[in-house]
Amino acid sequence: MFLNKKSLVIAKMAVAAAEDKKAKDTVILNLSKLTLIADYFVITSGDSEPQLKAISNFIMRKLKENKIRLLHYEGKPGTGWILLDYGDVVVHIFSREKRGFYDLEYIWQEAKKIRLLKRKKILKEEK
Repeated sequence: MFLNKKSLVIAKMAVAAAEDKKAKDTVILNLSKLTLIADYFVITSGDSEPQLKAISNFIMRKLKENKIRLLHYEGKPGTGWILLDYGDVVVHIFSREKRGFYDLEYIWQEAKKIRLLKRKKILKEEK
């Protein structure tokens, strides 16, 4: 579906891009055994509207550079929540307030959390 890219690699690419823009508390949830919605959720936070915008734009740019097509975009920085739908991977970018309000990690608490490596190791795994 994603030009021979695996879903977990796409999720990790989104994480690396988010971290380049100083995103906070980023996690990957493996939903593959729980739902057909997506295989992975990437959940991350930003401290301000400009940062939320920068995180979302940079993720979209980096994934587009890797020929990974965005299927759906929803939300705005001003609302405190942005969703980027890449099919098997859905990226949620929240303000801290909205992240606590929606609490996706609690809703999907049965999902396995993917251990995140240092950015350099993520990039080595992608090669």
